[in-house]
Amino acid sequence: MSLEIESVLDRRRLKRSTSLWRGLAIVAGAIALGAVTLVGASDWTFAPPKQVARITIEGMITEDRAQLRMLKRVADAKHVSGMILVVNSPGGTTTGGEALYEALRGISEKKPIVAQFGTVAASAAYIAGLGTDHIVARGNSITGSVGVIMQWPEVSELLGKLGVKMNEIKSGPLKATPSPFQPMDDAARKVTEQMIAESQVWFLDLVRTRRGVNTKEIPGLEEGRVFSGREAVRFKLADQLGGETEAVRWLEQERKVEKGLRIVDWRPRRDSAWPLSALSEANSGGIINSAREIVRVVLEETGLSAIRLDGLVSVWHPGKN
Repeated sequence: MSLEIESVLDRRRLKRSTSLWRGLAIVAGAIALGAVTLVGASDWTFAPPKQVARITIEGMITEDRAQLRMLKRVADAKHVSGMILVVNSPGGTTTGGEALYEALRGISEKKPIVAQFGTVAASAAYIAGLGTDHIVARGNSITGSVGVIMQWPEVSELLGKLGVKMNEIKSGPLKATPSPFQPMDDAARKVTEQMIAESQVWFLDLVRTRRGVNTKEIPGLEEGRVFSGREAVRFKLADQLGGETEAVRWLEQERKVEKGLRIVDWRPRRDSAWPLSALSEANSGGIINSAREIVRVVLEETGLSAIRLDGLVSVWHPGKN
């Protein structure tokens, strides 16, 4: 009987040992995959190679803290020799464009940045372009729309038809105005127009300062019109026509960035329970953090965790008739 018990115990010990080594093999494989993503299959080293960072701005622009942290990492990364900002956005909030502009100017103090405009780079997205050192646009890129807008629905008549009345008590007549629950009066319109005008002055000053142009001499610019990429180059709102090839060539020829460097996509760090999402960090040199996340999730999934020691908007959209 004692021999049978000992045999059973041996089998259990063997099973635990096999599970442990299988789990460690999974962890090692995941870390190796992250390393390959970072440095490429031909370069097995944890030291980040020299590279050109490529960051894409698309969709609605807001003050994205994860994105701003990523831009700060690009600025501080010694292995990043230059940066390409790919812009394909109709704009977004004015504060989002402002924050993005300031972050890009911070990077420009340490390394060159070139913008590559895609289908559309308007309003707050054009503000992002102003934060770079050089702008490359496609001939048909929708560019410009320099201006600020504030929109809200006004539903007071609808509420009246429904028999709904909004009551309010406020500290002053300009508090919470304009409001969707009542028609705009002259006082509310005046202060709102003043705020829009002040933001527009700021936007136009950026264009004058960064592009070295007289905005009054560019037809329709101060009225918020858009331009094709060809027009933007003609009016000096962009520097040249082209795409990524031209952007890279500018970095190499004008800013003496080493030729042939790998272009690596950088993405903001987002919270996620799936370990492979952490591999986007490998592209930005964050292999150690990626490995830790991979280890954490794999250990939990395999049951081996016990082995650990423990406001205003600047956006372009086509008008509707």
